Amino acid sequence: MTTSPDLMEQAETTADHSPGAELLPVATARRTRAAAWELLRPDRGLALRSTVVLVAATAVGLLTQPLLGRIVDLVAEGARGAGSVSTGVLTLPVVLLVVVALVQGASTALGLGMVARLGESVLARLRERFVERALALPADRIERAGSGDLTARVTGDVARVSEAVRSALPELARATLTILLTLIALAVLDWRFLVAALLAVPVQAWTARWYVRKAVPLYAKQRIATGAQQQQLLETIGGAATVRGHLLEDDHTARVERRSNAAVELSKRGVRLVLGFYGRLHIGEYIGLVGVLLAGLILVREDAVSIGTATAAALYFHNLFGPINAALVLLDDAQSATAGLARLVGVTDLPDEPEPPASARSKDAFVHVRGITHAYAGGSPVLHEVDLDLHEGEHVALVGTSGAGKSTLARILAGVQRPTNGEVTMPATANGRPGAVLVSQELHVFAGTLAEDLRLAKPEATDEELRSALATVDALTWAEALPDGLDTVVGEGAHSLDAAKAQQLALARLVLADPLIAVLDEATAEAGSAGARVLELSARAALQGRTALIVAHRLTQAATADRVVVLAHGRVVESGPHERLKDAGGPYAALWAAWSGTREPGTV
Repeated sequence: MTTSPDLMEQAETTADHSPGAELLPVATARRTRAAAWELLRPDRGLALRSTVVLVAATAVGLLTQPLLGRIVDLVAEGARGAGSVSTGVLTLPVVLLVVVALVQGASTALGLGMVARLGESVLARLRERFVERALALPADRIERAGSGDLTARVTGDVARVSEAVRSALPELARATLTILLTLIALAVLDWRFLVAALLAVPVQAWTARWYVRKAVPLYAKQRIATGAQQQQLLETIGGAATVRGHLLEDDHTARVERRSNAAVELSKRGVRLVLGFYGRLHIGEYIGLVGVLLAGLILVREDAVSIGTATAAALYFHNLFGPINAALVLLDDAQSATAGLARLVGVTDLPDEPEPPASARSKDAFVHVRGITHAYAGGSPVLHEVDLDLHEGEHVALVGTSGAGKSTLARILAGVQRPTNGEVTMPATANGRPGAVLVSQELHVFAGTLAEDLRLAKPEATDEELRSALATVDALTWAEALPDGLDTVVGEGAHSLDAAKAQQLALARLVLADPLIAVLDEATAEAGSAGARVLELSARAALQGRTALIVAHRLTQAATADRVVVLAHGRVVESGPHERLKDAGGPYAALWAAWSGTREPGTV
């Protein structure tokens, strides 16, 4: 992608975020406008039609004031003549007022409905792009920014843009049309009414410019402060056990309070800004109204216009109060949404990480790991110059004590985590097959039917393919026994699956995805002793015929692997078949002796 020069990194870092945090980028104003047009372009025909309908609805509505002015003229003529007005004379303008109201209401509803469809389409397109790019971000990039930064964009920024697209922007467009057409109508009545009305414009323009100049950076800072607050809450709540264990409750409470106070202070600044905005705005309104009334008085005295025309002009300008206020109030929402959109576009415009050149791919091994060193943000290295080869069809078990770096190496091999240094090369994928798929102990059943959950791995899979994948991992029997079979709704708030069934579901997705390399990170750890044997058999069946790296939670998995690799303190200390390492008297032999000596199989 070539849009990265249009991105600007946030200036605020250490004051509101964790030390060393590298926030995700925010798009420039120019790039945000360009992205908005890109999102709108596929529906530009609908945008044009909805604009035409709203213009027509607004124009019809502007007939109200001249009709009221005509009624005033008829009453005035009657007063000067016979002293009374026949109801028959007033019938036509009154009927026309009713017709205008009906036509305006129907056309406005139609136009706003078209705008709503347009907005939802654009919003869906934005969400798809954002989610697609966010899911593709390397884990270390998210860690450098802090998960709170991405969380704030997924929640707060998406919500603000959604609210603006659904309500604020349609109303802003309608208010703007009303203002423009009303000014034209004033000129049609008499150009001097327009000149009088424009006396308010300098004050209003200066007010809007003053507000925008202050609002844009303020709202951007609010988004940053909210992200920092969420990041701190995530760290404090997520690490509550560690916080309590090290007696850091007061320290973390102070951090939460400090970042919350920063967010509150920015919100208060926003309120003060809006109050000042309204105060200045009212001054402009009253200047314009006085100008139009004086112009009407002078023109009526000179017989340049009738009393009804002057009345229509005054009503026109008075009716501008609502649209102008709405436009400038909604400008607040628009600025907030623009700031949020810039943060979303900043993520969607992130350039793709370069793939290793073809010449660097291994020719002697199916998977080639060289010089892998990795340290998490702000921490010491957990892997040190790790070299590892996996041959095609080989099952390699990765074992070691807790903290040895097993999961980190598995995540790097699966492409979920990018290493600090070193490279992983593997054959190029073909026919839509993924290069690697990671199945971990972090189970998740997505909301929806069981079939939909399975098709996340292969959207075009047939029902027969779904059943075959379930049968492979010995899950078809219980799946078909569900209330609605594969159409049973599972996940949060629906039919719940225990840990073993959820893991079999994940293994079935692995079979459907059919990756070149399968990575299992303690994939049977959550099943407990009762389900461990069943899951081990399911995992073995899912891995049949494919290259695999298995982070072994139980050493029975290592015993059945083609090769065992032992990690200690982030380094490979042993590698070889199970039997040879078991008899070698080294680190693996010690692990095996400790494991086999327990009454119940435990973790390593």
